[in-house]
Amino acid sequence: MDRFLPVDRIFENAHWLVFEHPQPEYPLHLLLLPKQPIQSLMDAPLETPEVYRDLLAAVQVLIQRFDLDTRGYRLITNGGPNQSIPQWHWHLVSETPGDVND
Repeated sequence: MDRFLPVDRIFENAHWLVFEHPQPEYPLHLLLLPKQPIQSLMDAPLETPEVYRDLLAAVQVLIQRFDLDTRGYRLITNGGPNQSIPQWHWHLVSETPGDVND
């Protein structure tokens, strides 16, 4: 993704890349993108459970890193006409301010 947008990687594992949303709508607004091209949730391959295990592991690391159990958070994926780019992705957001560089 950093080939298309200048991003600072916040977290990365074998299947996912996490960075700050370039146009955040929340005090904390992170994007989680799979490294493989998956256009939408409906295109997500069911035969690769390690992709989803790594997604949950990444989210757990981020929840802990940003103290989101205390601050509150939402994990969102969009689909259909609500999906603005043709790459499946998740938004981890918190309405409570905090520092991404903590």
